[in-house]
Amino acid sequence: MLAAKTNSVITTTLSPEAADIHGIGDQTSCHSSGSSSSWWKKVLDVEEAKNQVLFSLPMILTNVFYYAIPLVSVMFAGHLGHLQLAGATLANSWATVTGFALMTGLSGALETICGQGFGAREYKMLGLYLQASCIISFLFSVVVSIFWLFTEPILILLHQDPNISKAAALYVKYLIPGIFAYGLLQNILRFVQTQSIVMPLVLLSVLPMAIHLGIAYALVHWTSLGFKGASLAASVSLWISILLLATYIICSKKFKHTWQGFSFESFSLILTNLKLALPSAAMVCLEYWAFEILVLLAGLMPNSEVTTSLIAICTRVSNELGAGNLDRAKSAMAVTLKLSVLLALIVVSALSFGHNIWAGFFSDNPEIIKKFASLTPLLAISITLDSVQGVLSGVARGCGWQHLAMYANLATFYFIGMPIAGLLGFKLNLHARGLWIGLICGLVVQASTLMLITLCRNWTKMDIPVVNRETETQVEGQSQT
Repeated sequence: MLAAKTNSVITTTLSPEAADIHGIGDQTSCHSSGSSSSWWKKVLDVEEAKNQVLFSLPMILTNVFYYAIPLVSVMFAGHLGHLQLAGATLANSWATVTGFALMTGLSGALETICGQGFGAREYKMLGLYLQASCIISFLFSVVVSIFWLFTEPILILLHQDPNISKAAALYVKYLIPGIFAYGLLQNILRFVQTQSIVMPLVLLSVLPMAIHLGIAYALVHWTSLGFKGASLAASVSLWISILLLATYIICSKKFKHTWQGFSFESFSLILTNLKLALPSAAMVCLEYWAFEILVLLAGLMPNSEVTTSLIAICTRVSNELGAGNLDRAKSAMAVTLKLSVLLALIVVSALSFGHNIWAGFFSDNPEIIKKFASLTPLLAISITLDSVQGVLSGVARGCGWQHLAMYANLATFYFIGMPIAGLLGFKLNLHARGLWIGLICGLVVQASTLMLITLCRNWTKMDIPVVNRETETQVEGQSQT
């Protein structure tokens, strides 16, 4: 039931009746029915929440495990020394800014078009769009990998510490194979998730994560690679993830209609894919860049090794904990928002009481651990805000509003958040705390803007392309039904 609702809101027209059911439209019927129910049901639709949790929990775990692969490598590198920690965190931030975020954004087009194809029963189109998206990701990965070869001079040009820049460039060099795998991974995940197949993904993400722990430890401590072995381990583990997912799709009967093998027909769909992929990538990148620019700004401050490591750790914790947002069940947005905030509060509580443990994963430096504790309240606020905007961003992707979210992210982070961060961090000498307060200001305005877009847009007219004219007729028929 939840799967059908999810695919419907991603791909087809959300009818006014459906909007009313989920609290998006007229609230009169909800109020009258709620008056006879318990106070708890007035706060939260328990049945809807149960369905969403059962559907979303496997996806949360899947995303967390996959996102944790590069993060664990940074942890292994960080325990080799202060310079290695600063270099690895800066490298990971640089890789996220210029590569990983881009791949995540490009794959976002599949959330719309694969969902649309599945809802319209154009099953063959899912496999073709997956191939088209993989071709796009591969081409962009080639460009990114060439760009990464010039990491050191670029970072130095951005006034980063020369020693840290050299270490970061070395780390990124061994991540180059991983960027190709990461792009394919994101596409395959969207392909599978839009078909509401989520439970097998948990096992398929846990297994490479477990393998990665062994590979990272072995390459860092048992070989002469050392620091380089940490990033190489991430690349190897990402490719293992691809092999497992590809084997599952090819062998499982669940995909016999949506994956019918490779076809040259996919090349004709590249331009259609790009129309959504590019604004989707811009939408994601603008947000990720705002976080990672803080890391670069931290490198301009006194005691840059400690400051860069501190901001980078906060960025990684914020991003990875925020990766578990319940942003898929878009048709029941009100319930999703409540669940997402509840999840964020649980995470924030764990972070508040265990901040020394979190920091200890990355470094044994008492100074970094102490300063991380001082930023924990600000980090908690940003995670809570990020949980809200994560749901609203999911609505934007599902409805084809990527271009609107892109403009919102550009305005809120770069014309509001970044100037405030620079003013507080450098002019008022609040340093790392000032940078993070500026980011929070951007998050507040971003979440508010996305909420206005969601409430003001006409949900019965989603800005998504149809697969073909026959599909369009099917979609309109489903909407009228």
